[in-house]
Amino acid sequence: MTTDLSILSLITNASVLVQLVMFLLLVVSLMSWNIIFQKRKMLVHARQQADEFEERFWSGGDLSNLYNQVTSGRHGDSGMSVIFEAGFKEFARLRKQEGIDPRAVLEGSQRSMRVALSREIDKLELHLSFLATVGSTSPYVGLFGTVWGIMNSFRALGNVKQATISMVAPGIAEALVATAMGLFAAIPAVIGFNKFNTEMERLIGRYDAFLEEFSSILQRQAHK
Repeated sequence: MTTDLSILSLITNASVLVQLVMFLLLVVSLMSWNIIFQKRKMLVHARQQADEFEERFWSGGDLSNLYNQVTSGRHGDSGMSVIFEAGFKEFARLRKQEGIDPRAVLEGSQRSMRVALSREIDKLELHLSFLATVGSTSPYVGLFGTVWGIMNSFRALGNVKQATISMVAPGIAEALVATAMGLFAAIPAVIGFNKFNTEMERLIGRYDAFLEEFSSILQRQAHK
């Protein structure tokens, strides 16, 4: 009699606990892929918006006009535009106050920009920790299902007088499917986390550099 060792058969004939492990790994894998696609789309959009804003910012136009464009929603909502809006808004507000020291104006603008930068970093880092968790724990969850399945196979052998490879193979095979699913969930999550973390650090570096350059511009204007 030929034993059916197809993947579908191994999954449907696995023990309840192993099936739960497989189902859990499938769910987290689907969630990881959804995050990967969404994060990829978000980072591409953020880079494009940053490129467009930098081109507009360094074109030599009036900063007040650029601020009006940003606040009216005509120039995107990229991290740079948000940082610019926060800094310029606070700068304009403080300059209206009589007798205020130029350094206080600049420091207030920088604080507002740092807060805006922190919020943008939080947006970029959203769900990255989930990918890291899936990448680090999924192999162990799959290994747990494998150990449990193999343990059940050897327990079943204790009830027979003569063991054959055909009796052990299905149980071990279904157990190894759990390990494979654990790796299937972990590998894309790890790759996605590393790639997005690198891209995010580069983008944050651009934001931080813009903040410092804009601070220099505001410093000159504050002393006029």
